[in-house]
Amino acid sequence: MTDQPYQPYQGRQGQQGYQGYQGYDEGYDPHAGRQGYDEQQAQLQYTQQWQGQTWETGVQPPVAAQDPAETAYLPPQTGQAPAPAYASGPPPEQHHGPHEPHGHHGPQSQAAPAGAPADDSGYGPATLAGNARITDAQRARLEGRSPIIEPGMQPAALTALLGLLLSGTAAVGSYALLVPLVVLQAVTAAGWFRLNGMWPARQGIALAFLGALVSDAALLVAGREHAPAAILGTLGVWVLLCLVLQLRSHADPDERMYGLMATVASSALAVLATGHLGADPDAVTVGAAAVAVAILARALPLPTPASVVVALLAAAGAGIAVGEMTGVGTSGALLGAGAAVCALIGHRVASYDYPSRFVHFTAGVALPLAAAAPAVYLLGRALV
Repeated sequence: MTDQPYQPYQGRQGQQGYQGYQGYDEGYDPHAGRQGYDEQQAQLQYTQQWQGQTWETGVQPPVAAQDPAETAYLPPQTGQAPAPAYASGPPPEQHHGPHEPHGHHGPQSQAAPAGAPADDSGYGPATLAGNARITDAQRARLEGRSPIIEPGMQPAALTALLGLLLSGTAAVGSYALLVPLVVLQAVTAAGWFRLNGMWPARQGIALAFLGALVSDAALLVAGREHAPAAILGTLGVWVLLCLVLQLRSHADPDERMYGLMATVASSALAVLATGHLGADPDAVTVGAAAVAVAILARALPLPTPASVVVALLAAAGAGIAVGEMTGVGTSGALLGAGAAVCALIGHRVASYDYPSRFVHFTAGVALPLAAAAPAVYLLGRALV
């Protein structure tokens, strides 16, 4: 061994490994002996083999470069205990006491549970104290109350007024009766769609009202003696027309079926109201007056069973009174009671499931008179 610096020796083949290994590992000590060189070679061979087995690209996926934004919350290295870092988002909100408002938490909000609607208003989650999204009818059922709200005295007064107009104009003539009848049919079509929650439904309302006008025109042309053919024929054609129009719709199947049923029912009620035009004039005078009295009595502040009984008795009395004036006689009691039964059914339908005020002033006004039309026609033919 000498103190001279190492010089690569090119003459011997065995010394070429010194130069090559020195280029591979800068920390190699040239003064180490052959034994150190052999140990380094063995360690290198083991290390290369370990790397080749572990990072085999056919087994392990390639490591992608980490997004710099993911390390935005890494704490600085200050030598103290680091705070928890969150690589994928902001830290979770701190738990506050029950008296601290949720609006102080900042713009971040926790994820809503599955199925819950999104709420960006800054308020806390819904509690068992109440839910503003349920309907009035659902809340009434949960509280044990009835979901039925009757139209009340003002719609009943309008029904009575329209009934008296039908009763008075029927004694004048068919064309005079046509004026309040057209109003009744228009309000019936609009009220039925609103009662079913379909608003605005201008096409359906227009279609139902047009069917009523066609039925009126067909009856005036065919005559009162052919009233069933005119009414039922128009109704059959209109059901087919509603079916064709709904089949051409591009709405969802459920919506098309719901629209079809609402349109057919509205058209049927508006067309059946033509029965007032086809019935005997004296029967219309008695029946419409009885309906007017019955609906007013039904709106009195009485228990439901009592008000129903009072309404039927009042209708029978009105039928007798008006029947004596028109020549129907005491048969007017049965005619008035039968028309009142159908009118009370229509009144009950208009009271279903917390209807709105608009429903009360459309369906609540028109349905009693429209539902009474078949009874007035049939009982009029049988009794008059």
